[in-house]
Amino acid sequence: MNDFGVYAVFGVNGPPQRLLGADGSSRVCVAVPPSVHQVVLFSSGQWGDRLCVNAELNDADRIPITIGKLTPYNKCLSWEQWEEETWTDSVTLHVSLEGGNLMKADWSEPEVVLAVKEYTPKDTVAHLTARELNGKRKRERMADEDSDRKKATKTEGEENTCPNSSPEKTTPVRKGRGQAKGGQKLFASGDPTKMKGTANEAEEAQGIVGRTPPQSAARAKSRQAKTPTQAVPLVSPSGRWGQTLCPIDAQTAILIGGQGARMHFCKDPMWKLCTEDLSWVAAETLAEGPTPEARIGHTAIYDPHSKRIFVFGGSKNKKWFNDVHILDTQSWKWTMVEAQGKVPPLAYHSCSMFRGELFVLGGVFPRPNPEPDGCSDSLYIFDPHLSIWYEPIVTGDKPSPRSGHSACVMQERKIYVFGGWDTPVCYNDMYMLDLGLMEFSAVKTSGKAPSPRSWHGSAVLSDTKFLIHGGYNGNNALSDTFIFDTDTNSWTEVTLPQLSVPRAGHSIITMETAGPHRFSEEDEDVDMDAGPVSKSLLVFGGGDNEGNFYSDLTTVSVGELLSAI
Repeated sequence: MNDFGVYAVFGVNGPPQRLLGADGSSRVCVAVPPSVHQVVLFSSGQWGDRLCVNAELNDADRIPITIGKLTPYNKCLSWEQWEEETWTDSVTLHVSLEGGNLMKADWSEPEVVLAVKEYTPKDTVAHLTARELNGKRKRERMADEDSDRKKATKTEGEENTCPNSSPEKTTPVRKGRGQAKGGQKLFASGDPTKMKGTANEAEEAQGIVGRTPPQSAARAKSRQAKTPTQAVPLVSPSGRWGQTLCPIDAQTAILIGGQGARMHFCKDPMWKLCTEDLSWVAAETLAEGPTPEARIGHTAIYDPHSKRIFVFGGSKNKKWFNDVHILDTQSWKWTMVEAQGKVPPLAYHSCSMFRGELFVLGGVFPRPNPEPDGCSDSLYIFDPHLSIWYEPIVTGDKPSPRSGHSACVMQERKIYVFGGWDTPVCYNDMYMLDLGLMEFSAVKTSGKAPSPRSWHGSAVLSDTKFLIHGGYNGNNALSDTFIFDTDTNSWTEVTLPQLSVPRAGHSIITMETAGPHRFSEEDEDVDMDAGPVSKSLLVFGGGDNEGNFYSDLTTVSVGELLSAI
Protein backbone atom coordinates (compact mmCIF):
# COMPACT_ATOMS: atom_id res chain seq x y z
CA MET A 1 0.00 0.00 0.00
CA ASN A 2 2.98 2.32 0.50
CA ASP A 3 4.42 1.86 -3.01
CA PHE A 4 4.82 5.19 -4.74
CA GLY A 5 2.73 5.86 -7.82
CA VAL A 6 1.41 8.69 -9.96
CA TYR A 7 -2.19 8.36 -11.13
CA ALA A 8 -4.51 10.30 -13.42
CA VAL A 9 -8.29 10.50 -13.73
CA PHE A 10 -9.57 11.49 -17.16
CA GLY A 11 -13.09 12.92 -17.03
CA VAL A 12 -15.57 12.90 -14.17
CA ASN A 13 -16.49 9.25 -14.73
CA GLY A 14 -13.05 7.87 -15.52
CA PRO A 15 -11.26 5.41 -13.21
CA PRO A 16 -7.79 6.25 -11.86
CA GLN A 17 -5.04 5.12 -14.22
CA ARG A 18 -1.51 4.46 -13.02
CA LEU A 19 1.03 6.44 -15.04
CA LEU A 20 4.28 6.03 -13.10
CA GLY A 21 5.27 3.39 -10.59
CA ALA A 22 8.24 2.25 -8.57
CA ASP A 23 9.37 -0.18 -11.25
CA GLY A 24 8.64 1.70 -14.46
CA SER A 25 9.81 4.54 -16.64
CA SER A 26 10.40 8.04 -15.32
CA ARG A 27 8.53 9.64 -18.23
CA VAL A 28 5.15 8.97 -19.79
CA CYS A 29 2.89 10.51 -22.42
CA VAL A 30 -0.90 10.07 -22.58
CA ALA A 31 -3.20 11.21 -25.38
CA VAL A 32 -6.30 12.73 -23.77
CA PRO A 33 -9.52 11.55 -25.50
CA PRO A 34 -11.52 14.36 -27.18
CA SER A 35 -14.50 13.58 -24.94
CA VAL A 36 -12.49 14.34 -21.76
CA HIS A 37 -12.76 17.85 -20.38
CA GLN A 38 -11.22 17.34 -16.94
CA VAL A 39 -7.88 15.83 -15.88
CA VAL A 40 -6.83 15.12 -12.29
CA LEU A 41 -3.24 14.08 -11.50
CA PHE A 42 -2.24 12.84 -8.06
CA SER A 43 0.35 10.75 -6.24
CA SER A 44 -0.05 7.96 -3.73
CA GLY A 45 2.40 6.29 -1.40
CA GLN A 46 5.68 7.35 0.16
CA TRP A 47 7.76 9.82 -1.83
CA GLY A 48 11.06 8.83 -0.26
CA ASP A 49 13.87 10.82 -1.87
CA ARG A 50 11.82 11.72 -4.94
CA LEU A 51 11.75 15.47 -5.56
CA CYS A 52 8.81 16.30 -7.78
CA VAL A 53 6.63 15.24 -10.73
CA ASN A 54 6.50 17.66 -13.67
CA ALA A 55 3.27 17.68 -15.67
CA GLU A 56 2.35 19.42 -18.92
CA LEU A 57 -0.85 19.49 -20.95
CA ASN A 58 0.29 20.11 -24.53
CA ASP A 59 -1.58 21.09 -27.67
CA ALA A 60 -1.24 19.50 -31.11
CA ASP A 61 2.11 21.22 -31.69
CA ARG A 62 3.40 20.00 -28.33
CA ILE A 63 3.31 23.51 -26.87
CA PRO A 64 2.18 23.61 -23.23
CA ILE A 65 -1.38 24.66 -22.52
CA THR A 66 -0.84 24.51 -18.79
CA ILE A 67 1.92 23.36 -16.50
CA GLY A 68 1.94 21.98 -12.96
CA LYS A 69 4.10 20.16 -10.47
CA LEU A 70 3.46 17.53 -7.81
CA THR A 71 5.67 17.62 -4.72
CA PRO A 72 5.63 15.75 -1.39
CA TYR A 73 3.64 18.73 -0.07
CA ASN A 74 1.36 19.35 -3.05
CA LYS A 75 0.13 15.92 -4.16
CA CYS A 76 -2.77 16.77 -6.50
CA LEU A 77 -3.36 18.85 -9.64
CA SER A 78 -6.55 19.36 -11.63
CA TRP A 79 -7.30 21.02 -14.95
CA GLU A 80 -10.59 21.82 -16.66
CA GLN A 81 -11.09 22.66 -20.32
CA TRP A 82 -13.20 25.78 -19.72
CA GLU A 83 -10.39 27.30 -17.65
CA GLU A 84 -7.82 26.86 -20.45
CA GLU A 85 -8.84 28.69 -23.62
CA THR A 86 -6.22 26.92 -25.75
CA TRP A 87 -7.42 23.39 -24.84
CA THR A 88 -8.24 21.56 -28.08
CA ASP A 89 -9.24 18.04 -29.05
CA SER A 90 -5.60 17.04 -29.62
CA VAL A 91 -4.27 17.30 -26.07
CA THR A 92 -1.49 15.16 -24.61
CA LEU A 93 -0.41 14.85 -20.98
CA HIS A 94 3.36 14.56 -20.40
CA VAL A 95 4.52 13.47 -16.94
CA SER A 96 8.11 13.12 -15.73
CA LEU A 97 9.57 12.24 -12.35
CA GLU A 98 12.65 13.85 -10.81
CA GLY A 99 14.66 12.30 -8.00
CA GLY A 100 14.66 8.86 -6.45
CA ASN A 101 15.41 5.57 -8.15
CA LEU A 102 13.30 6.46 -11.17
CA MET A 103 15.33 9.49 -12.13
CA LYS A 104 17.30 8.64 -15.24
CA ALA A 105 20.54 10.51 -15.80
CA ASP A 106 20.24 9.87 -19.52
CA TRP A 107 17.33 11.91 -20.88
CA SER A 108 17.52 10.02 -24.15
CA GLU A 109 15.36 7.38 -22.46
CA PRO A 110 12.27 6.91 -24.67
CA GLU A 111 9.03 8.36 -23.42
CA VAL A 112 6.45 5.67 -22.69
CA VAL A 113 3.15 6.27 -24.54
CA LEU A 114 0.02 5.13 -22.72
CA ALA A 115 -3.57 4.87 -23.86
CA VAL A 116 -6.84 6.00 -22.29
CA LYS A 117 -10.06 4.09 -22.95
CA GLU A 118 -10.52 3.79 -26.72
CA TYR A 119 -6.96 4.99 -27.38
CA THR A 120 -4.47 2.18 -28.03
CA PRO A 121 -0.70 2.60 -27.81
CA LYS A 122 -0.37 1.86 -31.52
CA ASP A 123 -3.01 4.41 -32.51
CA THR A 124 -1.51 6.98 -30.18
CA VAL A 125 1.98 6.57 -31.64
CA ALA A 126 0.55 6.85 -35.14
CA HIS A 127 -1.29 9.98 -34.09
CA LEU A 128 1.90 11.58 -32.83
CA THR A 129 3.82 10.62 -35.96
CA ALA A 130 1.13 12.02 -38.20
CA ARG A 131 1.19 15.21 -36.17
CA GLU A 132 4.91 15.59 -36.76
CA LEU A 133 4.61 14.94 -40.50
CA ASN A 134 1.69 17.29 -40.93
CA GLY A 135 2.79 19.90 -38.40
CA LYS A 136 2.49 22.85 -40.76
CA ARG A 137 -1.01 21.94 -41.93
CA LYS A 138 -2.05 21.20 -38.36
CA ARG A 139 -0.77 24.55 -37.11
CA GLU A 140 -2.68 26.40 -39.82
CA ARG A 141 -5.90 24.63 -38.89
CA MET A 142 -5.26 25.21 -35.19
CA ALA A 143 -4.67 28.91 -35.86
CA ASP A 144 -8.03 29.14 -37.65
CA GLU A 145 -9.79 27.30 -34.85
CA ASP A 146 -8.10 29.51 -32.27
CA SER A 147 -9.22 32.64 -34.14
CA ASP A 148 -12.82 31.44 -34.28
CA ARG A 149 -12.77 30.49 -30.62
CA LYS A 150 -11.41 33.88 -29.57
CA LYS A 151 -14.10 35.65 -31.58
CA ALA A 152 -16.74 33.63 -29.77
CA THR A 153 -15.26 34.37 -26.35
CA LYS A 154 -14.07 37.92 -26.94
CA THR A 155 -16.34 39.46 -24.33
CA GLU A 156 -15.60 36.90 -21.63
CA GLY A 157 -13.01 37.62 -18.97
CA GLU A 158 -11.35 40.52 -20.81
CA GLU A 159 -10.85 42.45 -17.60
CA ASN A 160 -8.46 39.85 -16.23
CA THR A 161 -6.69 38.44 -19.30
CA CYS A 162 -2.91 38.35 -19.11
CA PRO A 163 -1.11 41.00 -21.18
CA ASN A 164 0.77 39.20 -23.91
CA SER A 165 1.54 39.29 -27.60
CA SER A 166 -1.21 39.33 -30.19
CA PRO A 167 -2.68 36.05 -31.55
CA GLU A 168 -1.46 36.59 -35.08
CA LYS A 169 2.23 36.44 -34.17
CA THR A 170 3.41 32.85 -34.55
CA THR A 171 7.19 33.09 -34.48
CA PRO A 172 9.27 34.81 -31.81
CA VAL A 173 11.18 37.26 -34.00
CA ARG A 174 12.28 40.52 -32.41
CA LYS A 175 11.95 43.55 -34.70
CA GLY A 176 15.01 45.51 -35.70
CA ARG A 177 15.34 49.23 -35.31
CA GLY A 178 13.39 51.27 -37.80
CA GLN A 179 11.04 48.40 -38.53
CA ALA A 180 7.36 49.24 -38.33
CA LYS A 181 5.54 47.93 -35.33
CA GLY A 182 3.27 45.05 -36.17
CA GLY A 183 1.06 42.81 -34.10
CA GLN A 184 3.55 41.96 -31.36
CA LYS A 185 1.69 43.74 -28.56
CA LEU A 186 2.08 42.66 -24.98
CA PHE A 187 -1.03 44.68 -24.14
CA ALA A 188 -4.00 45.62 -26.30
CA SER A 189 -3.82 49.27 -27.30
CA GLY A 190 -6.21 51.82 -25.89
CA ASP A 191 -7.64 49.78 -23.03
CA PRO A 192 -5.34 48.15 -20.47
CA THR A 193 -8.12 45.82 -19.37
CA LYS A 194 -8.70 44.25 -22.79
CA MET A 195 -5.61 42.18 -23.24
CA LYS A 196 -5.13 39.35 -25.68
CA GLY A 197 -3.41 36.00 -25.44
CA THR A 198 -0.47 35.12 -27.62
CA ALA A 199 0.30 32.21 -29.90
CA ASN A 200 4.05 32.25 -29.68
CA GLU A 201 7.16 31.99 -27.52
CA ALA A 202 6.94 28.86 -25.41
CA GLU A 203 10.50 28.90 -24.15
CA GLU A 204 9.69 30.26 -20.70
CA ALA A 205 6.93 27.74 -20.24
CA GLN A 206 9.32 24.98 -21.24
CA GLY A 207 11.65 25.78 -18.37
CA ILE A 208 14.15 27.91 -20.30
CA VAL A 209 15.52 30.90 -18.44
CA GLY A 210 13.73 34.05 -19.64
CA ARG A 211 15.57 36.62 -21.68
CA THR A 212 17.25 39.81 -20.67
CA PRO A 213 16.29 42.91 -22.69
CA PRO A 214 19.09 42.77 -25.33
CA GLN A 215 18.58 39.06 -26.07
CA SER A 216 16.68 38.10 -29.19
CA ALA A 217 13.62 35.89 -28.98
CA ALA A 218 14.86 33.68 -31.83
CA ARG A 219 18.05 32.83 -29.94
CA ALA A 220 16.11 31.96 -26.81
CA LYS A 221 13.84 29.59 -28.66
CA SER A 222 16.65 27.89 -30.56
CA ARG A 223 18.13 26.63 -27.29
CA GLN A 224 15.15 24.39 -26.62
CA ALA A 225 13.57 23.72 -29.98
CA LYS A 226 15.11 20.25 -30.41
CA THR A 227 14.13 18.83 -27.02
CA PRO A 228 10.96 20.58 -25.83
CA THR A 229 10.32 18.12 -23.00
CA GLN A 230 13.85 18.06 -21.64
CA ALA A 231 14.23 19.29 -18.06
CA VAL A 232 16.78 22.10 -18.31
CA PRO A 233 18.41 23.02 -14.99
CA LEU A 234 17.61 26.63 -14.17
CA VAL A 235 20.15 28.95 -12.59
CA SER A 236 17.80 31.93 -12.49
CA PRO A 237 14.05 32.52 -12.85
CA SER A 238 12.39 32.29 -16.25
CA GLY A 239 11.00 35.45 -17.85
CA ARG A 240 7.72 36.59 -16.33
CA TRP A 241 5.41 39.41 -15.34
CA GLY A 242 2.87 39.80 -12.51
CA GLN A 243 5.12 38.15 -9.89
CA THR A 244 6.08 39.41 -6.42
CA LEU A 245 9.57 39.96 -5.04
CA CYS A 246 9.54 40.20 -1.26
CA PRO A 247 12.58 41.04 0.95
CA ILE A 248 12.75 38.97 4.15
CA ASP A 249 16.07 40.20 5.57
CA ALA A 250 19.00 42.41 4.63
CA GLN A 251 20.42 39.86 2.18
CA THR A 252 17.47 37.73 1.00
CA ALA A 253 14.35 38.22 -1.10
CA ILE A 254 11.71 35.68 -2.17
CA LEU A 255 10.22 35.58 -5.69
CA ILE A 256 6.72 34.09 -5.95
CA GLY A 257 4.51 33.38 -8.98
CA GLY A 258 4.33 35.07 -12.35
CA GLN A 259 3.34 34.30 -15.91
CA GLY A 260 5.41 34.05 -19.07
CA ALA A 261 4.77 33.68 -22.78
CA ARG A 262 1.57 32.16 -24.17
CA MET A 263 -0.27 32.95 -20.91
CA HIS A 264 1.56 30.04 -19.25
CA PHE A 265 2.18 30.18 -15.55
CA CYS A 266 5.82 29.70 -14.65
CA LYS A 267 6.87 26.16 -13.78
CA ASP A 268 9.59 27.64 -11.58
CA PRO A 269 7.30 29.75 -9.36
CA MET A 270 9.50 30.30 -6.30
CA TRP A 271 13.10 31.50 -5.95
CA LYS A 272 15.44 32.88 -3.27
CA LEU A 273 17.60 35.85 -4.19
CA CYS A 274 20.84 36.42 -2.27
CA THR A 275 21.86 40.06 -2.60
CA GLU A 276 25.41 39.43 -1.38
CA ASP A 277 26.31 38.13 -4.84
CA LEU A 278 22.94 38.54 -6.61
CA SER A 279 22.58 34.77 -7.06
CA TRP A 280 19.33 32.80 -7.34
CA VAL A 281 18.34 29.51 -5.71
CA ALA A 282 15.24 27.57 -6.78
CA ALA A 283 13.09 27.35 -3.66
CA GLU A 284 9.82 25.63 -4.59
CA THR A 285 10.75 22.31 -2.96
CA LEU A 286 12.45 23.89 0.07
CA ALA A 287 9.22 24.73 1.91
CA GLU A 288 6.76 22.24 3.38
CA GLY A 289 2.98 22.52 3.39
CA PRO A 290 0.44 23.46 0.68
CA THR A 291 2.00 25.96 -1.71
CA PRO A 292 -0.22 28.62 -3.29
CA GLU A 293 -1.74 27.74 -6.63
CA ALA A 294 -0.07 29.36 -9.64
CA ARG A 295 -1.19 32.97 -10.04
CA ILE A 296 -0.39 36.54 -11.05
CA GLY A 297 -1.59 39.89 -9.77
CA HIS A 298 -1.26 38.73 -6.17
CA THR A 299 0.58 40.51 -3.36
CA ALA A 300 3.25 39.21 -0.99
CA ILE A 301 4.36 41.17 2.04
CA TYR A 302 6.77 40.34 4.83
CA ASP A 303 6.14 40.93 8.53
CA PRO A 304 9.56 41.39 10.21
CA HIS A 305 8.12 40.76 13.67
CA SER A 306 6.61 37.33 12.98
CA LYS A 307 9.08 36.64 10.14
CA ARG A 308 6.27 35.49 7.86
CA ILE A 309 5.30 36.25 4.26
CA PHE A 310 1.59 36.84 3.59
CA VAL A 311 0.41 36.04 0.05
CA PHE A 312 -3.07 37.27 -0.84
CA GLY A 313 -5.34 37.11 -3.88
CA GLY A 314 -4.32 37.15 -7.52
CA SER A 315 -5.73 35.47 -10.60
CA LYS A 316 -5.23 32.48 -12.85
CA ASN A 317 -6.80 32.84 -16.27
CA LYS A 318 -10.45 33.51 -15.40
CA LYS A 319 -10.16 32.56 -11.74
CA TRP A 320 -9.69 35.05 -8.92
CA PHE A 321 -8.45 34.22 -5.43
CA ASN A 322 -9.20 35.63 -1.99
CA ASP A 323 -7.12 33.11 -0.05
CA VAL A 324 -4.31 33.96 2.36
CA HIS A 325 -1.18 31.80 2.34
CA ILE A 326 1.53 32.28 4.94
CA LEU A 327 5.17 31.22 4.57
CA ASP A 328 7.05 31.00 7.86
CA THR A 329 10.62 31.88 6.90
CA GLN A 330 11.98 30.31 10.09
CA SER A 331 10.47 26.84 9.68
CA TRP A 332 10.01 27.16 5.87
CA LYS A 333 6.46 25.88 6.04
CA TRP A 334 3.38 27.05 4.13
CA THR A 335 -0.03 27.29 5.79
CA MET A 336 -3.36 28.40 4.36
CA VAL A 337 -5.48 30.63 6.58
CA GLU A 338 -9.13 29.87 7.22
CA ALA A 339 -10.10 33.49 7.76
CA GLN A 340 -13.35 34.89 9.10
CA GLY A 341 -15.03 37.90 7.58
CA LYS A 342 -15.61 38.63 3.92
CA VAL A 343 -13.19 39.88 1.30
CA PRO A 344 -13.91 39.51 -2.43
CA PRO A 345 -11.53 37.72 -4.79
CA LEU A 346 -9.11 40.39 -5.98
CA ALA A 347 -6.20 40.77 -8.39
CA TYR A 348 -3.88 43.68 -9.19
CA HIS A 349 -4.68 45.27 -5.83
CA SER A 350 -2.18 46.86 -3.44
CA CYS A 351 -1.26 45.49 -0.02
CA SER A 352 0.54 47.43 2.70
CA MET A 353 1.50 46.39 6.22
CA PHE A 354 0.90 48.65 9.19
CA ARG A 355 1.26 47.53 12.81
CA GLY A 356 1.08 43.87 11.84
CA GLU A 357 -2.11 44.16 9.74
CA LEU A 358 -2.55 43.95 5.96
CA PHE A 359 -4.22 46.92 4.24
CA VAL A 360 -5.66 45.78 0.88
CA LEU A 361 -6.91 48.52 -1.44
CA GLY A 362 -8.60 48.35 -4.84
CA GLY A 363 -8.11 45.56 -7.36
CA VAL A 364 -10.16 43.72 -9.99
CA PHE A 365 -13.05 41.57 -8.84
CA PRO A 366 -15.08 39.15 -11.00
CA ARG A 367 -18.64 39.74 -12.11
CA PRO A 368 -20.94 37.21 -13.77
CA ASN A 369 -21.04 37.34 -17.55
CA PRO A 370 -22.05 39.26 -19.58
CA GLU A 371 -21.34 42.12 -17.16
CA PRO A 372 -17.66 43.12 -17.35
CA ASP A 373 -15.45 42.60 -14.34
CA GLY A 374 -15.15 45.64 -12.11
CA CYS A 375 -12.56 47.52 -10.08
CA SER A 376 -12.83 48.09 -6.35
CA ASP A 377 -12.45 51.28 -4.31
CA SER A 378 -12.76 49.48 -0.97
CA LEU A 379 -10.20 49.10 1.79
CA TYR A 380 -10.00 45.74 3.56
CA ILE A 381 -7.83 44.93 6.56
CA PHE A 382 -6.63 41.47 7.56
CA ASP A 383 -5.71 40.85 11.19
CA PRO A 384 -3.33 37.84 11.31
CA HIS A 385 -3.69 37.44 15.08
CA LEU A 386 -7.46 36.91 14.87
CA SER A 387 -7.45 35.56 11.27
CA ILE A 388 -10.25 37.95 10.37
CA TRP A 389 -11.05 40.39 7.57
CA TYR A 390 -12.86 43.65 8.25
CA GLU A 391 -13.66 46.93 6.51
CA PRO A 392 -12.56 49.97 8.51
CA ILE A 393 -14.48 53.22 8.63
CA VAL A 394 -12.60 55.72 6.46
CA THR A 395 -13.38 59.35 5.79
CA GLY A 396 -12.25 62.01 3.37
CA ASP A 397 -11.74 61.98 -0.40
CA LYS A 398 -10.87 58.39 -1.26
CA PRO A 399 -9.51 57.18 -4.63
CA SER A 400 -11.88 56.11 -7.37
CA PRO A 401 -12.06 52.37 -8.18
CA ARG A 402 -8.82 51.15 -9.73
CA SER A 403 -6.36 48.31 -10.20
CA GLY A 404 -2.70 48.03 -11.12
CA HIS A 405 -1.88 51.00 -8.88
CA SER A 406 0.95 51.34 -6.35
CA ALA A 407 0.93 52.04 -2.61
CA CYS A 408 3.91 53.16 -0.51
CA VAL A 409 3.95 53.36 3.29
CA MET A 410 5.88 56.44 4.36
CA GLN A 411 7.19 57.06 7.90
CA GLU A 412 4.87 54.33 9.21
CA ARG A 413 1.91 56.67 9.26
CA LYS A 414 0.84 57.43 5.67
CA ILE A 415 0.05 55.36 2.57
CA TYR A 416 0.52 57.12 -0.78
CA VAL A 417 -1.55 55.64 -3.63
CA PHE A 418 -0.59 56.46 -7.23
CA GLY A 419 -2.01 55.65 -10.66
CA GLY A 420 -3.80 52.51 -11.80
CA TRP A 421 -6.64 51.91 -14.23
CA ASP A 422 -10.36 51.31 -14.46
CA THR A 423 -11.89 50.63 -17.86
CA PRO A 424 -11.15 52.56 -20.01
CA VAL A 425 -9.11 55.13 -18.05
CA CYS A 426 -5.52 55.16 -16.76
CA TYR A 427 -4.76 57.46 -13.81
CA ASN A 428 -1.82 59.54 -12.63
CA ASP A 429 -3.45 61.05 -9.57
CA MET A 430 -2.13 60.75 -6.02
CA TYR A 431 -4.01 60.02 -2.79
CA MET A 432 -2.81 59.76 0.78
CA LEU A 433 -4.31 57.70 3.60
CA ASP A 434 -3.54 59.01 7.09
CA LEU A 435 -3.22 55.82 9.13
CA GLY A 436 -3.81 57.65 12.40
CA LEU A 437 -7.03 59.37 11.35
CA MET A 438 -8.03 56.76 8.73
CA GLU A 439 -8.72 59.64 6.39
CA PHE A 440 -8.10 59.83 2.64
CA SER A 441 -7.11 63.05 0.90
CA ALA A 442 -6.16 63.97 -2.66
CA VAL A 443 -2.55 65.15 -2.91
CA LYS A 444 -1.92 68.31 -4.92
CA THR A 445 1.49 67.84 -6.50
CA SER A 446 3.96 70.10 -8.25
CA GLY A 447 6.65 69.43 -10.83
CA LYS A 448 6.42 67.13 -13.84
CA ALA A 449 4.17 64.24 -12.82
CA PRO A 450 4.33 60.76 -14.39
CA SER A 451 1.91 60.20 -17.24
CA PRO A 452 -1.17 58.04 -16.53
CA ARG A 453 -0.14 54.40 -16.07
CA SER A 454 -0.77 51.06 -14.38
CA TRP A 455 1.33 47.96 -13.60
CA HIS A 456 4.26 50.22 -12.79
CA GLY A 457 6.86 49.56 -10.10
CA SER A 458 7.31 51.57 -6.91
CA ALA A 459 9.75 51.53 -3.99
CA VAL A 460 10.51 53.63 -0.91
CA LEU A 461 13.93 55.28 -1.15
CA SER A 462 14.04 57.23 2.12
CA ASP A 463 11.78 58.58 4.86
CA THR A 464 10.41 61.23 2.52
CA LYS A 465 10.94 59.92 -1.01
CA PHE A 466 9.62 57.06 -3.13
CA LEU A 467 10.10 56.07 -6.77
CA ILE A 468 7.77 55.23 -9.68
CA HIS A 469 9.22 53.41 -12.71
CA GLY A 470 7.79 52.02 -15.93
CA GLY A 471 4.26 50.71 -16.34
CA TYR A 472 1.66 50.63 -19.10
CA ASN A 473 -0.26 53.64 -20.43
CA GLY A 474 -2.94 51.89 -22.49
CA ASN A 475 -0.74 51.62 -25.59
CA ASN A 476 2.90 51.11 -24.65
CA ALA A 477 5.18 49.88 -21.90
CA LEU A 478 7.07 52.79 -20.30
CA SER A 479 10.67 53.29 -19.19
CA ASP A 480 10.63 56.65 -17.42
CA THR A 481 11.41 57.14 -13.72
CA PHE A 482 10.09 59.69 -11.22
CA ILE A 483 10.81 60.42 -7.55
CA PHE A 484 8.17 61.93 -5.26
CA ASP A 485 9.08 64.04 -2.21
CA THR A 486 6.43 63.86 0.51
CA ASP A 487 7.83 66.94 2.25
CA THR A 488 7.24 69.20 -0.74
CA ASN A 489 4.63 67.09 -2.60
CA SER A 490 6.76 67.48 -5.72
CA TRP A 491 7.70 65.18 -8.59
CA THR A 492 11.16 65.01 -10.17
CA GLU A 493 11.96 62.99 -13.29
CA VAL A 494 15.34 61.25 -13.25
CA THR A 495 17.13 59.62 -16.18
CA LEU A 496 19.53 56.73 -15.66
CA PRO A 497 20.81 54.27 -18.30
CA GLN A 498 20.09 51.31 -15.98
CA LEU A 499 16.38 52.16 -16.08
CA SER A 500 15.99 52.74 -19.81
CA VAL A 501 14.21 49.50 -20.79
CA PRO A 502 10.40 49.77 -21.17
CA ARG A 503 8.66 47.29 -18.91
CA ALA A 504 5.40 46.70 -17.06
CA GLY A 505 4.32 44.12 -14.50
CA HIS A 506 7.84 44.11 -13.04
CA SER A 507 8.98 44.03 -9.40
CA ILE A 508 10.95 46.75 -7.63
CA ILE A 509 12.42 46.55 -4.12
CA THR A 510 15.17 48.28 -2.15
CA MET A 511 17.73 46.22 -0.24
CA GLU A 512 21.26 46.29 1.07
CA THR A 513 23.80 45.01 -1.45
CA ALA A 514 27.53 44.41 -1.23
CA GLY A 515 28.64 47.49 -3.11
CA PRO A 516 27.26 49.92 -5.66
CA HIS A 517 27.21 47.50 -8.61
CA ARG A 518 26.86 43.85 -9.45
CA PHE A 519 30.14 41.98 -9.01
CA SER A 520 31.34 39.64 -11.70
CA GLU A 521 34.12 37.12 -12.08
CA GLU A 522 36.27 39.81 -13.74
CA ASP A 523 36.23 41.95 -10.57
CA GLU A 524 39.36 40.32 -9.17
CA ASP A 525 40.31 43.31 -7.02
CA VAL A 526 36.99 43.40 -5.19
CA ASP A 527 36.88 41.93 -1.71
CA MET A 528 33.33 40.67 -1.34
CA ASP A 529 33.65 40.33 2.42
CA ALA A 530 35.11 43.76 2.95
CA GLY A 531 33.16 45.55 0.24
CA PRO A 532 30.99 48.51 1.18
CA VAL A 533 27.35 47.80 1.99
CA SER A 534 24.95 50.24 0.33
CA LYS A 535 21.23 50.42 -0.28
CA SER A 536 20.25 49.57 -3.83
CA LEU A 537 17.16 49.49 -5.97
CA LEU A 538 16.53 46.07 -7.55
CA VAL A 539 14.33 45.71 -10.64
CA PHE A 540 13.26 42.26 -11.85
CA GLY A 541 11.23 40.92 -14.77
CA GLY A 542 8.20 42.38 -16.51
CA GLY A 543 7.27 42.65 -20.18
CA ASP A 544 7.94 45.23 -22.90
CA ASN A 545 4.78 45.13 -25.08
CA GLU A 546 6.81 43.54 -27.89
CA GLY A 547 6.19 39.92 -26.89
CA ASN A 548 9.20 39.70 -24.56
CA PHE A 549 9.20 38.68 -20.91
CA TYR A 550 12.30 39.49 -18.90
CA SER A 551 14.30 37.60 -16.29
CA ASP A 552 17.00 40.21 -15.84
CA LEU A 553 17.91 41.72 -12.48
CA THR A 554 18.94 45.38 -12.61
CA THR A 555 20.54 47.18 -9.65
CA VAL A 556 20.84 50.90 -9.11
CA SER A 557 22.39 52.60 -6.10
CA VAL A 558 19.79 54.53 -4.10
CA GLY A 559 22.43 57.17 -3.51
CA GLU A 560 22.83 57.57 -7.26
CA LEU A 561 19.07 57.96 -7.65
CA LEU A 562 18.79 60.58 -4.93
CA SER A 563 21.77 62.51 -6.26
CA ALA A 564 20.08 62.68 -9.68
CA ILE A 565 17.23 64.78 -8.30
